[in-house]
Amino acid sequence: MNPNVYTPYQTADVESKYNLGTLLIRYVRNWPWFMLSILLAQAAAYIYLLYQPLVYNVQASVLIKDERKGISEQSAMKETNIFTQTKLVENEIEILRSYSLMDRVVTNLGLDVQYYRPTRTLKKHIYQESPIRLIVEKPTSQLYMEELKFLFVDSKMVKLNGHMYPVNQSIKTPYGQLRIFVRKPLSSKLKPIFATVSLHNDAVEGYLGNLKIGSTTMLSTVLVMNLQEAVPSRGEAILNQLISEYNKEAVVDKNNQASSTLNFIEDRLALISGELSNVEKEVESYKSTHGITDLSVQAEKFLTTVKDNDLQLNDVNMRLGALADVERYVQSHSGRKGVAPATLGLSEPILTSLLTKAAELELKREDLLKTTSSGSPLIESLDSQLKNTNAAISENIETIRQQLISNRNQLVANNQRMEGMIRTVPGKERALLNITRQQGIKNNLYTYLLQKREETALSAASRVSDSRIVDPAHTTSQPVKPVRMMIFALFSLVGLVIPIGIITAKDMVNDHVLRRADVEEVTQIPIIGEVIKERQVGTESFVFKSRMHSVIGEQIRALRTNLLFLNGDAQKNQVILFTSSISGEGKSFISLNLGASLALVNRKTVIVDMDMRKPKLHKSLHLENKLGLSNYLTGEADIDNLLHPVIGHENYYIITAGSLPLNPSELLSSTHLAELFTKLKERFEYILVDSPPVGLVTDSQLIAPFADATMFLVRHDHTSKKYIKMIDALYKEQRLPNLRIILNGVKEGESHYYSHNYGDYRELKKK
Repeated sequence: MNPNVYTPYQTADVESKYNLGTLLIRYVRNWPWFMLSILLAQAAAYIYLLYQPLVYNVQASVLIKDERKGISEQSAMKETNIFTQTKLVENEIEILRSYSLMDRVVTNLGLDVQYYRPTRTLKKHIYQESPIRLIVEKPTSQLYMEELKFLFVDSKMVKLNGHMYPVNQSIKTPYGQLRIFVRKPLSSKLKPIFATVSLHNDAVEGYLGNLKIGSTTMLSTVLVMNLQEAVPSRGEAILNQLISEYNKEAVVDKNNQASSTLNFIEDRLALISGELSNVEKEVESYKSTHGITDLSVQAEKFLTTVKDNDLQLNDVNMRLGALADVERYVQSHSGRKGVAPATLGLSEPILTSLLTKAAELELKREDLLKTTSSGSPLIESLDSQLKNTNAAISENIETIRQQLISNRNQLVANNQRMEGMIRTVPGKERALLNITRQQGIKNNLYTYLLQKREETALSAASRVSDSRIVDPAHTTSQPVKPVRMMIFALFSLVGLVIPIGIITAKDMVNDHVLRRADVEEVTQIPIIGEVIKERQVGTESFVFKSRMHSVIGEQIRALRTNLLFLNGDAQKNQVILFTSSISGEGKSFISLNLGASLALVNRKTVIVDMDMRKPKLHKSLHLENKLGLSNYLTGEADIDNLLHPVIGHENYYIITAGSLPLNPSELLSSTHLAELFTKLKERFEYILVDSPPVGLVTDSQLIAPFADATMFLVRHDHTSKKYIKMIDALYKEQRLPNLRIILNGVKEGESHYYSHNYGDYRELKKK
């Protein structure tokens, strides 16, 4: 398709290399829009911050006595505390975050009602400053949907949304049964306040969502509690109340354990007290009946041995009784809330450990029920362990009972043997001794139970929480929200993205050629050169001069060089056809200035305005268009009458279009056109033809057979991409000879080569 020697190099790779640079320069060129967008975004950020309430961080810290992490109780009462248990920090965190605790906090502080005073920009929330407190007794659904406005009439009356109501008493309103409690003296001078009521569950869940609890380090048992609140005093009250409720719950839990043991001891004391009273009455009655005052020394010495044996027998009986009591307690409290009491009178380590284990499991189950449901796997696992432990306790009790019964049988046998020996002792003395012996046993047991009751009561009375407040709730001096710098940065980013999005969207919907790659993606037609768009050109169409130092001047020289290389035979004349897709793509401008450039290198050049529909060349050179091409084609003029020298340029001539004919296409089809080119080739080395757009009329295709090369003008942001496909079709069908493309009107930033490598010419031009 191309018989000529020179084929321009396609710089597709170079273009793709500079795609990012092109995009950046395109954005930089629109910097005023970016500055305006960023300034507007900053103003929007400022306005946004005016309507955002300041949020502060409220913090408190609590020390949990967790033995697992090496912190033990240092209280002087620890030895009397028989209910001490190990606490885990993780469990205490879950308890502090439990719904039940926060529910009591919200209820006690009335946090489901929010009070505020309106300002010019936002609602200023108040808490302790509110002169009233609204107590909701029986709400209606309307209460949660409307804002309540309180106007203070006097010390006893307030106006709620236009209706008068008394204070400090239950009132019926459209919003339900309410009570307006007065905190401070009321007067008509007080500013009105507004209130909104939220659902109790929503308020509890909202505060739980804002509550953050965590330990300071892995080995620390200090819990740090953080709450973000718009009203610092309200946030401090919430954390302090939460800690107070947590401590109360811990004390109540421990008191329940102590109460269970105290009840068991009281039951045993009542039983032993009755038995002791009966024995004492028997002693008193026996002595008064038989007149006994003292035993003989011999009888006392003889009975010492019997007494020791009886003590052992009674100890066995006491242990059997205590064992039976423990067994009845375990069986009666199976599956019920409570903790097994201490094994009073029993020294068996296995039974003691099993009872302790059962108590620990029961307490652990009670703690878990505060945070989990009864059907959870953890509760079921604990129930299974409790069942197995109770079974082990019963089995151990049965084993111990068998051993004690065996010991008792031996002691009874010894007693029977000793009784045979003391038959010599007077019956009165022996009867008295038996009664006195029972009295001593019951008295010792009663004294022991009284001691344990006092220890348990002392431990219960000295109940303190296992936590200690390290730092009460306090508020940071600076708000944590909104972060002004971040807001301004985000809005600035949006302000930066909006112009980028607009420019990108504009490019996406724009169907015009915007860069060299748009042409190279559609067609393989060589691009012979690029001509940028300069602001200094303005409306001038003829700008090329002999000592022109500018980017556009160098680009026209580059076109001239490429055009010279297109001619394989330097002695052969060349006809160059200039056309385009539509009007306004710059073919007249390029052809006129390229002809001036050829004339400056002593190439005799003529430019022919063959656009007889809309001629422009004569206007650019300020010539009259009385006699021209149309007159020659109709035989009204000779070629010598058509040639006009271009003033200021030697070797440069022009043939204007002449008078506008009615049939331009028919004139171009005449034999006079061939004669014209023959005569012009005899006189000029280069004949430049400015023809009409090929996309509108067929004039260019009629002239094409006489041309040696065709320069097709594609203008940046003017030529539609669909016309590139038409050019490619003309190229493949060879309708236009030696077709080349010239990119015209390329904006700075779209042509990397010229905008970056010819900056010195711009500086020289400024000088």
